[in-house]
Amino acid sequence: MMLSNKDLSTAVAGRGKFIETQNISCRGRPLRTPEVRDFSLERATVCSNENLRRRILRAFTMAGEPTSEEEVKGGELLLCGSTAWDHIGRKTPNDSIGAALPSPSRLRPLMGVPIVYVASGSASCHCVAVDASGRCFTWGRNERGQLGVGDQVTRDLPTVVSSLTKYKVIKAGAGKQFSVVLTDEGDSLAFGCNKHGQLGSGSIKNELESAPVKSLVSKATHVACGSEFTVWLSSIPGATILTAGLPQYGQLGHGTDHQYNAKESSVKIMFEAQPRPKAIASLTEKTVVKIACGNNHTVAVDSIGNVYTWGYGGYGRLGHREQKDEFAPRVVDQFQRHNLLPPTAVVAAGSAFSACTAAGGQLYMWGRVKTTGDNWMYPKPVYDMGGWAIHCIDCGDKSTFVGAEKSCISWGTALYGELGYGPTGPKSSASPKKVDILEGMDVLSVACGVGHSVVVVDPKGVEDQIEKLTVFEGNVAASEPVKGNEEASEKVSSKKSKIQKEEAEGDTTALGSSQNGEKKRRGRPRKNPQEPAEKKPRGKTEEAESDESDHDEADGDDSEASDESEDGGKGSGGRGRGRGRGRGRSGGGRGASSKGDGGEPKKSGGRGRGRGRGRKSEA
Repeated sequence: MMLSNKDLSTAVAGRGKFIETQNISCRGRPLRTPEVRDFSLERATVCSNENLRRRILRAFTMAGEPTSEEEVKGGELLLCGSTAWDHIGRKTPNDSIGAALPSPSRLRPLMGVPIVYVASGSASCHCVAVDASGRCFTWGRNERGQLGVGDQVTRDLPTVVSSLTKYKVIKAGAGKQFSVVLTDEGDSLAFGCNKHGQLGSGSIKNELESAPVKSLVSKATHVACGSEFTVWLSSIPGATILTAGLPQYGQLGHGTDHQYNAKESSVKIMFEAQPRPKAIASLTEKTVVKIACGNNHTVAVDSIGNVYTWGYGGYGRLGHREQKDEFAPRVVDQFQRHNLLPPTAVVAAGSAFSACTAAGGQLYMWGRVKTTGDNWMYPKPVYDMGGWAIHCIDCGDKSTFVGAEKSCISWGTALYGELGYGPTGPKSSASPKKVDILEGMDVLSVACGVGHSVVVVDPKGVEDQIEKLTVFEGNVAASEPVKGNEEASEKVSSKKSKIQKEEAEGDTTALGSSQNGEKKRRGRPRKNPQEPAEKKPRGKTEEAESDESDHDEADGDDSEASDESEDGGKGSGGRGRGRGRGRGRSGGGRGASSKGDGGEPKKSGGRGRGRGRGRKSEA
């Protein structure tokens, strides 16, 4: 692209930070940062060259500078993955309500609404979106009031946060059970779980805030949320980055995890909540321009291009070639000297991995990038993404979404279709793969959460393609029956009752409790649903226990270990097939596992391998 010096200089006017746009040349020579001249945002907006104008505005956006066109333009929001928000990551009955969207689909309330910002998180089961007029929409799981609508009722579809209508929201962040939004005046408001002070309100007196409360941060320009902590960027000199919340792994960056014993005579370890946002002392002399948060770690980039990481170090997610936790920001040596990050770089953090684009636009990743194979202990280039002009990226629990040129690319491990490959496409992908249904669309932003992904695309020029996408109307059965569907709802309820009755009768028969002396039913006895499930501890490494997705703990999930994969020898009479081996604690006879390669023994039964007939314990 040939331009005169008079027509173009590629410098960002805001706060004196300069950037260079990719593939823009002046008199046949690529423009470099030292050569740029002051170039106001107003001039970029009225630039007569449409392609140049769009690229300059995108460069402003990547550098974190708000643009008037970005606010007005927006895009169409698409969702793929699970819509059964209360059941994501939890063991649910077969008739659990909710459907998965294997392909990116439109949401009825947001059709035609220009979305300028969207947020979710690697530990989040909810989403936050902001439109061009500054309205805030939330939907998803709401057990801790993280939607900010004043109650704890899950929303399948986007709902306007009415208490924020007096503000103009410009950005947002989503944690595990809380949300944070920023206004155009630099104020920060938060809602949801505040058990560890992650809302930044200065107090943990109220552990649950179902309506927005003000965070003690001023002149905020950006926000990112981890599982139970929050990071803000501010334009205040000497306090450009502030943190609040749970300090357990050092993710707040203050040099300590604030650990203490619950009682003087107790060995139980507690971590002191940090409800008041505090500036990170080691970065007071730096100007942090980009941040990203995983479950328990943080990634930051300063104005020079240095990359800092801190927090939980398991699986190498910090990129320091070791799994040590870091309580204060530490420079990633891979991005030093000649490999500093350019101002147009994008950064992201997943549950146990991190990503960024470096010089030349090359994508680097580190941590538990794949569920199989070795962890990447330091940043390594993703060669499959070489040559792509990446302008947005986000990482979820085990998935990654990238917007590059006019394509959307995803990969990772999916359980609910969150990679967007469609009903006939692969469920997961170990390497980057295009989302075919979005090919040709300009992806403006992406956001990944647990079991779902959100994509915002530019509708200009692809209106017909967008019109062909599926429209999600909501899970009718998840709420009160809609008019005209009463008969269908009654059938569902009747079917549930019938199944529950049959299961109860079948359990009694399977346990052989016949009083008329009829022949006992052979086979593995069913577990009585009236009895509480016996939890079996699984063998985990210390790392895995620390890094385990926290959905069950705070959300009240009671996931049980699978009986069919973990049980060993059986008692109570019965016959089974399998390769498992187990030793009973009482009784005699032989038994076998139902499935699996072995596991925990039952209290009664015996010892066996292969096929056998068990005898009920006489004890």
